[in-house]
Amino acid sequence: MEEVVNAYLMELSENQIIIRDTVRDFADKNIRPHIMEFDESQNFPMEIMKKLGELGFLGVVIPEEYGGAGLGYVEFVMIIEELAKVDPSIALSVAAHNGLCTNHIYRFGNESQRKKYLPDLTSGKKIGAWGLTESASGSDAAGLKSIAEKKNGYYILNGSKTFTTHGTVGETAVIMAITDKNKGKKGISAFILEKGWEGFIAGKKENKLGMRASDTTQLTFENVKIPEENLIGNEGEGFIQAMQILEGGRISIAALSIGLAQGAFAAASKYSKERKQFGQPLADFEAIQFKLADMHTNIEAARLLTYRAAFLKDKGLPNKKEAAIAKLFSSETAEKAANDAVQIFGGYGFIKDFPVEKFYRDVKLLTIGEGTSEIQRIVIARELLKD
Repeated sequence: MEEVVNAYLMELSENQIIIRDTVRDFADKNIRPHIMEFDESQNFPMEIMKKLGELGFLGVVIPEEYGGAGLGYVEFVMIIEELAKVDPSIALSVAAHNGLCTNHIYRFGNESQRKKYLPDLTSGKKIGAWGLTESASGSDAAGLKSIAEKKNGYYILNGSKTFTTHGTVGETAVIMAITDKNKGKKGISAFILEKGWEGFIAGKKENKLGMRASDTTQLTFENVKIPEENLIGNEGEGFIQAMQILEGGRISIAALSIGLAQGAFAAASKYSKERKQFGQPLADFEAIQFKLADMHTNIEAARLLTYRAAFLKDKGLPNKKEAAIAKLFSSETAEKAANDAVQIFGGYGFIKDFPVEKFYRDVKLLTIGEGTSEIQRIVIARELLKD
């Protein structure tokens, strides 16, 4: 394990630096000028997503044979972090598209499903949605109520999903539903659905506190006919598939958290040098220096934890605990960084003309999505207390 720990501390490769700089340049030129436009209109930035697809950033960990970039989770972390420094809501959409729907089909789908659905997803021609959460099942993910009943070569799906990322704009969706009510979580299966199928209805688009450019929608299923060949894996495997997908999702949310925290820190640091009070820059005051020092220290620690989890995943080594640790620490670090950044800005931090106001609104999702901080602590404790 010591060799593994040392290995992920190595410097970035030349290719990784090129990827990082490409994303950074793209975000500065194509996203930064439109941040508040996207936020206030709540319109999903489809053109931005298509351009990211052209760059290979919508199929980061998918092999080239399916149109992906064939990269690893370390590169995925870099991409999400750079996007989140500029606009966390777009970083969230990229993370969800890559890590949830697209990755679920790649990891657990058969070859026919991969060839049919992945090329359009990895290119950005189609956006992917992923549905697990329901109105009565959040942290209790196995408590879902949607039912898929097998009948005459189809599964007939009835039920609903809530808080579905890309529920409105997604054209390919992976949905979890019960196929055997008597088996509990072992009776949950996963299916691929296509937009336009009769009875597949995108409902209310949520009016959110933050991450407003990332589409979040309720979905309703009324006797949706799903062909048998759209079952992912075998019946009863959907829950364990979803839990494994969420492990990778936690790494991407940790990366998003680092990027948001870094963006807030950069804005606060710059402002502290420019803003004067009592005849001197804010940066000259020890109270401000301490805030900046703590922000930077925690961001550096969060980055190391997240890269460790990504490195372990790329190596095929156990990373459940490490992913949960990275997600927990990074999201709570981002929450404090956004709060301290607003405090450094003072009254101007409460105004939409300054970037920290949006970081402050966006950050709250990070301690909730992909498993709350409380769930992460449960995961970590269980792993620690195993025999």
